[in-house]
Parts: sequence; C-alpha cells; structure tokens
Amino acid sequence: MKKIITMLTTLCMVVALAVPAFALEYEIDGPGCEYGEDTSIEVVYTNEPDMNMDVSKNAALVPPAFGSASAYTLNTGYPLTPNLAPGYMTNSGAAVNGSSANVASPAISGGVTSGSTSNTVTGNTGSYTGIGFTEVTSSLKYSDGSLGTLTIPAIGENTKIYEGTSTASMAKGAAHFSDTSIWDGNVCLAAHNRGTNAIFGKIHTLTAGDTITLTTKLGTRTYAVVSIEKVQETDTSGTAATSYNQVTLYTCVMNEREYRWCVTAIEIS
Repeated sequence: MKKIITMLTTLCMVVALAVPAFALEYEIDGPGCEYGEDTSIEVVYTNEPDMNMDVSKNAALVPPAFGSASAYTLNTGYPLTPNLAPGYMTNSGAAVNGSSANVASPAISGGVTSGSTSNTVTGNTGSYTGIGFTEVTSSLKYSDGSLGTLTIPAIGENTKIYEGTSTASMAKGAAHFSDTSIWDGNVCLAAHNRGTNAIFGKIHTLTAGDTITLTTKLGTRTYAVVSIEKVQETDTSGTAATSYNQVTLYTCVMNEREYRWCVTAIEIS
C-alpha cells in the first residue's frame, strides 16, 4: 500500500510540473476622454467673473470693532496692510464715530472717500487728489535742525525727528527716510531699538488703535495704529507713497538682524 501511495504522489507531482503555467487574464478599460476622467468625489466650484480677484494679504480686511455700528455689515473694515492697498475703498455702510460713511479705517475723519475714481483724500489741513507727498525743505526745519516731533503715548515716547537715516540723525532722535514725505501721504521714520537712545525699542508692543502724533511746521496730525509686522530687512514696501495720510515706523528686531519691526498708522484727526 505504501508503494502505491508513493507512486501516486510521485505521478501527481510529475503531472503538475508538466502543465504550463497561465497568467491571470484581465482587461483595463481605457479613459473615458482624451485626458482621463475626474477622480475627485467633490465638485470644484469656481466663480468665473472673480477668477483674478486678489485674495492675498493686500486685500485682507480687519473687521470693525465688536458692537460698533458697522460690526455686522459685510465687507466693511480697513486694510490689514494699508501700504499694499493704496486707494482702497470699503463698501458703503462702514461706520465712523457712530455715523454711516465710506472710509479706509475705523473712526478716520480724513479717510479715502468713495463715489469718485480720483481717490480724493480729505485731511485736517485740506484736500488733495492722488498720491500725497511733501518734500523736505529748509523752510520746514526748526532752529535746532529738527523737522518736528513724534509722540507715542502708549510707550511713553516723545522725540524729535531729523532728516536722513544716518548714524548722526538716529543718535539725536527719530530719523526720517529722505525719499519719503514729511507731511502729506506716507511719512516713514526709523530709530534704534536698544541702547541709550532706544526710541523705538517698544514699538512692537503697540496694539491696533494706539495713537501716534506727528507735529511739524505744517501742523499736527494724530494717527491710529493699524498693523504691527515683522518684515524682512530687504522689504521696503512700507515706504511706498500713499493716497492717504500715514506714518510708518521701522526699527531692528533684537537678535534677528535680517528682520525689522514695521508699524503702520493711519490719520484719524
């Protein structure tokens, strides 16, 4: 019996080895169109007219204060980075000091007004159209050589402003970027953040709404802080001219030489 079982087992193995192996046959359907069909289970919706709409931080809005008259009005507020959105105009319905108006920032009596393509800006010293710029001249300097005074109550600073961002200017007070305006438009200033003359050492602690006052021979203006950013040392976008009155402050970031603090404030009175 054992011999018979052994012979049958051997025969089965020989037969198995003699039978050729066949691969599993299957077919794959080709794509339904030239480029294949969509494999997503979700439909992607696009708004054709707005495909080129700016959705970067240039167009981002800081919403009105909670409980304000325009808190629940859609598309109202002021630019997160106003220096990147010159001529910005909000939708109608934004509130200014409890009344309805179209403004570029909260409680700004001299903001950008809508209803005109010329972007007319009205400040406390008059009106102008387009980009604002006031050149520094000898007639605008005080007897001590300064161009005016900058006051920042929230950090207890009251300092004089001197032309140019040289070491000499920054040793005396806040330094004015010579290629920027000194009154209308965007006034850009720099100062040290450490040492005995650390005038801007605390500007990064300011919060939205804190006030900054600029006094020159042309008058006095008060601005409200709208943004505090850490920017690259090479980023000079904050010095661009604007069609509304603005103050931009720069200082170094402690132990980060490749960065600068940039504080932006817009005129409120």
